[in-house]
Amino acid sequence: MPNTKNIQQVEVLTEKLGKAKAVYITEYLGLNVEDITELRREFHANDVEYQVAKNTLLKLAAQNNELEGLDQYLSGPTAIALSYDDPTSPARVLKKFTKDHDLPEVKGIVFDGDVLEGSKFKRIAEMPNKEELLAKFAALLQSPLTKLVWALKSPMTDVGNALRNLKDQKSN
Repeated sequence: MPNTKNIQQVEVLTEKLGKAKAVYITEYLGLNVEDITELRREFHANDVEYQVAKNTLLKLAAQNNELEGLDQYLSGPTAIALSYDDPTSPARVLKKFTKDHDLPEVKGIVFDGDVLEGSKFKRIAEMPNKEELLAKFAALLQSPLTKLVWALKSPMTDVGNALRNLKDQKSN
């Protein structure tokens, strides 16, 4: 019979996995306390939750959320990075952190309900975030208008220059 603490943890993990847009399953073994503290600080600054979790409890929470294919990634010491807003944010933090440290190793990823291999996190880290995409979109929308203004302005400038040249020729 499972104890009440584990039952509560499964309920909490089920809720977190259900709300998260992305879950990065990592192996943290080998990081010292200072490194883990630094990593947690980086995650916290980017609105990402990072916690150590028991594999059996994660498996139960995944089953409760109908996430299949996670069992192969849930072995050994496991910590999860949960993002509720930007699914690429944990990947960027992990990529930046692993430049200076070899760990944590990303074992698997749940990205908008799809289970991916951990090796894909670098590709995800290079994806633009929502703000960058909106800025690019605004620039694309503005670009045709700018070109139209220049296209309309150009003939007027040419006509003005032709009239000025004609005036200069007649005055000479």
